[in-house]
Amino acid sequence: MTGKLYIVATPIGNPADFSERALTVLREVKLVAVEDTRHSGRLFNACSINTPMLSCHDYNETERIELLLGKVAAGDDIALVSDAGTPLVSDPGFQLVRQAHARGITVVPVPGPSAVIAALCSAGLPTDRFVFEGFLPRSGGERSDRIAQLVDEQRTVVLYEAPHRLERTLADLEVACGSLRRVVLARELTKMHEEMWRGTLHDAHKHSKSEEPRGEYVL
Repeated sequence: MTGKLYIVATPIGNPADFSERALTVLREVKLVAVEDTRHSGRLFNACSINTPMLSCHDYNETERIELLLGKVAAGDDIALVSDAGTPLVSDPGFQLVRQAHARGITVVPVPGPSAVIAALCSAGLPTDRFVFEGFLPRSGGERSDRIAQLVDEQRTVVLYEAPHRLERTLADLEVACGSLRRVVLARELTKMHEEMWRGTLHDAHKHSKSEEPRGEYVL
């Protein structure tokens, strides 16, 4: 009998958000594929998870597939986690999951924290329809084209952004979408310095220049 591949959500900040099911799965599987062994190692140590880890990230995912799915084919249950939140959402794992399905391997979701959903449900913007765009391209025509697609978007748009790129992204969005477009900046969700800033794109751009952005952002 083949094993199973578990897709396990981990906390985005507050370790108390770790579900009992997720902890049980991570303690009982034979191996956990992690985005960064140092990051996950600290989390696992704090939560008494002693399962062996193997790195699986954007730069080695393809070469890890045979090793990981080979273990599943041999009967071992394994799990996939990202550095924080739900795997595959702007994180590695798509190729692994697709190959698992292609080989008839059972893929089991273990849901939990997600920065997208945490920000969306507390932003005060419409939640009945939304679109997740992840990180915008960093430069060039691809970036311009992606932003242009958002100008007439009627659904709530959710983006990720790093602090050192926040000011530029807000400036580009203001030019394309207009200064009065409403925006929420969600920062350090579930952590000590959690912040939800609300206003227009114009004011958000000014806000990003008035103090140094810190922490990962959801827009």
